[in-house]
Amino acid sequence: MLIHQQLTKQDLSLHLKNGTITLAGNGRLKIYGLITCSSGKRMKKENRVFFKNETEAIQLGFRPCGHCLREQYLKWKLL
Repeated sequence: MLIHQQLTKQDLSLHLKNGTITLAGNGRLKIYGLITCSSGKRMKKENRVFFKNETEAIQLGFRPCGHCLREQYLKWKLL
């Protein structure tokens, strides 16, 4: 997991280009979703974290976003 506040714009751009970041999340609310999610784009930078993949986010106790990952969210909700 990478914390947005600890990354420079250049580092973030490099991670996105290389594909080492595929998902973003809210560290305070423990929610992860797509980088392009409109809900995620509105969150404060100090709350934003990034993940390599969905497995990493789940292992760290994050749940799927109900907006951009609707199917995964509905499955999670039934657990």
